[in-house]
Amino acid sequence: MTKYLEGLSIHNFGSVRVEHGVMVINIFRAFPKRTLCLALLASFAVIATAQTSTPTGVIRLRVRVASGDGTKAKGLARKRFFLIKGSLDQNKGLMQIIEQRPVVSRDCFYRSLGASEALIAWLKESDCESIYCREVELKDTEGATAVPEFQHAVAVGEKEFGSRELARKWLAVNLADNLRSGFYKQQQQGLQAILTQAEQQSNAKVMSVMTDRNGTAYFTDIEPGVYVISNILPTEMGAATELWRCEVKVTAGDLASATREKPYLLADPGNKDPKDKKNIKCVSVERPLPACPQVH
Repeated sequence: MTKYLEGLSIHNFGSVRVEHGVMVINIFRAFPKRTLCLALLASFAVIATAQTSTPTGVIRLRVRVASGDGTKAKGLARKRFFLIKGSLDQNKGLMQIIEQRPVVSRDCFYRSLGASEALIAWLKESDCESIYCREVELKDTEGATAVPEFQHAVAVGEKEFGSRELARKWLAVNLADNLRSGFYKQQQQGLQAILTQAEQQSNAKVMSVMTDRNGTAYFTDIEPGVYVISNILPTEMGAATELWRCEVKVTAGDLASATREKPYLLADPGNKDPKDKKNIKCVSVERPLPACPQVH
């Protein structure tokens, strides 16, 4: 066996020999010296880059808002927040645009389309910006609690699909586009314009996260620096809107411990929860929702 292995040549690797019963492969005879040098230099470059790269970490965000008399706050679920590079002062012009942007409430938008009060209430029940937010149930299309727009769409769909149940599940295809998702699309159009301006001004990508059911979210791969956390589009809460524009300074030490220590807590002015009181980092600017214009 030893004699068989000695002197064996492996293609693209080099010669093989056996020393004291151990097979030894000599790769230096397989590659030109220039190729090996370039490979070693590339390896050193990767190692040097890894050693000198900027440390990154996580910002653990939590948003809690007033419930009832404010002494028991709850997490603000399913809301998007953004991380904008730079301080409030550096983003002053952008913040002014966000604050001065006209607010059109969901109710006002759908009333301007002539939507029924039942549809408006259905959207409001789960804080939906479109009908895709949740399932349209049987009770939403039948009986005293039925939404007229849903009833009509099911009736049209039943003729098309031959099944009332199938018509309910595919109800959206028989609703006008502006009723399906018009408000959501309008919101997104305004948001994208602001995000484009923010990225051009800061020369950095704006990061975004959505809160979970407990009002918690995580910004990841964050470099040390100064940022603004904002929801950009004011959040409707009852008869008011809440706009957060919070400056946060992040150090390397903060990033290293962000997942273990207390989260960066945002609140609304009504949050009087004793558990939150000492930990609140930033409070929203609260404004009343504008009245809907008269529809003629």
